[in-house]
Amino acid sequence: MFSGSIVALVTPMHSNGDIDYSGLAQLINFHRDSGTKGVVIAGTTGESATLTRSEHVTLIERACELSQDLPVIAGTGSNSTAQTLGLSQTVDDLPISGFLIVTPYYNKPTQEGMYRHFSTIAEGVNKPVTLYNVPSRTGVDLEPETVIRLSQHGNIIGIKEATGELERVQLLREGCHADFCLLSGDDGTSCEFILSGGDGVISVTANIAASQMQQLCDFACSGDREGATKTDGLLQELHQVLFIESNPIPVKWALNQMGLISNGIRLPLTALVSNHHEVILTAIKKAGITW
Repeated sequence: MFSGSIVALVTPMHSNGDIDYSGLAQLINFHRDSGTKGVVIAGTTGESATLTRSEHVTLIERACELSQDLPVIAGTGSNSTAQTLGLSQTVDDLPISGFLIVTPYYNKPTQEGMYRHFSTIAEGVNKPVTLYNVPSRTGVDLEPETVIRLSQHGNIIGIKEATGELERVQLLREGCHADFCLLSGDDGTSCEFILSGGDGVISVTANIAASQMQQLCDFACSGDREGATKTDGLLQELHQVLFIESNPIPVKWALNQMGLISNGIRLPLTALVSNHHEVILTAIKKAGITW
């Protein structure tokens, strides 16, 4: 169902931390013009952990109003099954294309617990669910065997796999049904992920390198290894430096430099330290990004 470059969109904020909805409109227009295939709203990169429930719902509502024909995927996951289901049901009737649901963090459920968590949510909503596995942030790994088991659920359509373990692509491609979407959640390995049988990427880098990431996906999805690896080579340094501090600190700073958003970010995240500024600007220049 989903393929190509899907951006894990930042949530633009004013300097006082209030959500900047004019900035949101500017970002969505930027991605529509750049060929991005979809936007994830209120995911990890969107600082979902600091959004109030009211803000979370309003942010998704406004994104749907602004997106026109650009698919919106709503990040509604948490470490509480009941809270995740409640929030997901609240926005289920909006014109979203589906949900991105992260594995429960901090409480570290078993594989059976995660199976039941995702099954409960998928059964309680109408829009399709994409799983999100990012052990580096959550402290728990949704193992391939559990993903394969979950893929049999009619309302679970894919996974954002952010371990960077490329051997999982073949395991999941062979174990899941043919229409199950495999999306990379790790920009640095996304090129090889897609060349190995993946369908696309949910990308942090795409926030600032939107057309370049879609070009990379176009090459890789068509099996053009030479074109894909050449494009990826220009982006590799950027992939790395955008995590020089915790995401989304670096990418929000870069977007501010590009004039696309204000400089707001919410505690406990803080502004990018000055000694990293030139490193990121150099990587942006190497990637061929101008403004």
